[in-house]
Amino acid sequence: MQAEKNVLIFDSGVGGLSVFKNIYAHLPHLNYIYLFDNEGYPYGELDSEVLLERVSRLVGKMVTEHNIDLVVIACNTASTIVLPRLRQELKIPVVGVVPAIKPAAMISTKAIGLIATPATINRHYTHNLIKEFAPQSKVHLLGSTRLVTMAEDKLRGNPVNCDELKEILSPLINQIDVAVLGCTHFPLLKYEMQGVLGKDVVLIDSGEAIAVRVSRLLNQNVIDSELTTSGYSIYSSATPWEGVALNLGLAEFGFNPVRTFPLPGV
Repeated sequence: MQAEKNVLIFDSGVGGLSVFKNIYAHLPHLNYIYLFDNEGYPYGELDSEVLLERVSRLVGKMVTEHNIDLVVIACNTASTIVLPRLRQELKIPVVGVVPAIKPAAMISTKAIGLIATPATINRHYTHNLIKEFAPQSKVHLLGSTRLVTMAEDKLRGNPVNCDELKEILSPLINQIDVAVLGCTHFPLLKYEMQGVLGKDVVLIDSGEAIAVRVSRLLNQNVIDSELTTSGYSIYSSATPWEGVALNLGLAEFGFNPVRTFPLPGV
């Protein structure tokens, strides 16, 4: 019997769990390792060169030690920077998460709101996506690091301050008909964002597309009821200062709480 594939999912925090959920739903039989670089969080505030070196070192270590078959960089900010280097350094597929501009442009008849970290908003990569896939669309750019923190705080059991959320999203209210969640943390706030932006605004992220991409690259059939679910391990670059957030995040997306394994030698 052929051994199951090993997939590494990488993010700076728990936001990548939203991508993990979509991939796991399609391919529950694979072996997963989730590495969150909490020591470097939040990535949106790191210098590009620092981020590039961190991700390259951590991902390379995990690929070597765990015989990884495919890497998913489940972070929009990191993906806009590190993909070319990782694809050059590694001999396995590397899948990144980029803002879902193309599908947004296909359904928008008014304007698109791209909600992401300031780093993602300011990248040439992001602006090139807009030029290529939404040249005829009006795109409002909104960058916020605070939304990342609010998403993580929500997982720690803290209520979302909807007044603050409304203030952050105010430039988009009544201005758009599609909102692109350009950070993997933001699906954690999807319910609250929908309430602020209005029920007629379509919110989209890249999770589903990433899951399909992974299945194709690994030549795996999409979900099969006869396949048994496999396990997953969670690693962090530092001992979590409030590890409960990770387990709450896992529970939020339908996973069982697990013990976190600090990554040695980083």
